[in-house]
Amino acid sequence: METQKKVAVIGLGNIGKAVAGNLINNKHQVIVAARNADEANDFAAQSGGFAQSTSIEEAIDTADIIIPAIWFGSFKDFFNDHGNQLQGKVLVDVSNPIAPDGNGGFKKIIGERESAGEINASIAPKGVKMVKAFGTLGAGTLASASNHTPEKEVLFYASDDSDVNGDIENLIKDSGFEPLRVGGLDQSIRIEVFGDLHEFGALGKAVSLEEAKSKL
Repeated sequence: METQKKVAVIGLGNIGKAVAGNLINNKHQVIVAARNADEANDFAAQSGGFAQSTSIEEAIDTADIIIPAIWFGSFKDFFNDHGNQLQGKVLVDVSNPIAPDGNGGFKKIIGERESAGEINASIAPKGVKMVKAFGTLGAGTLASASNHTPEKEVLFYASDDSDVNGDIENLIKDSGFEPLRVGGLDQSIRIEVFGDLHEFGALGKAVSLEEAKSKL
C-alpha cells in the first residue's frame, strides 16, 4: 500500500478550509497551520483526528507537499520568510490574482495575459517544485463537489516537473476529484479565475472527466 504524502495546508480561509476538509473527509491526514494558532487548533480539534495543528515553520519542515492557501500578493513575503525551508518541497499554488472591483464583483490585478502560477514560480526559492492546482473552483463548489456521484468532478492542474505528477494526482483523488493535467505552468492562466477552464471563467461549472477532456 502506498504511503500517504505528508500534506500541510497553510492558511485557513475559505479555500484552505475546503482543501483541508476534503482531504479529511477522505481520511487523508493533513497538517494545518495559520497565523492565528487558535484557528488552526480549533480546526484540528474538529477533524476527528485527521488534522494536526502546528506552527507554520513546523508544518513546512514536516510536510512533503505544502499548500499555502494565501492571497496571491502574499507569496513574495511567504517565500522570503521560508525560502530555506521550502527547498526540495512540492508547493501547490491555489491562488487567483483577483481583488474586489468595487461593484460586487472581482477584477484581475495583473496583466490580462499574465498568470499567478507563472509569476509565483518565477519568484519561488530555488529547488521548490511548483504546481498549480486546487484553485479552479470557488471555495463553495470545491467543498460541495467533492466525491460527486456517479462520476467525480475534475480538478485541473499544471506542472513543469513530471516527477511530482503522480503525487499531485493522488492528492487530488484523495480530495474526492478526478485529476487532469492541462500542461506546464505556462498553462496556469487557463485554470485561474476568468480562464477558459475555471468555474468563474468560460467553463462556468464543475465538470466530469469526459466533459473536461473535451475542453482541452
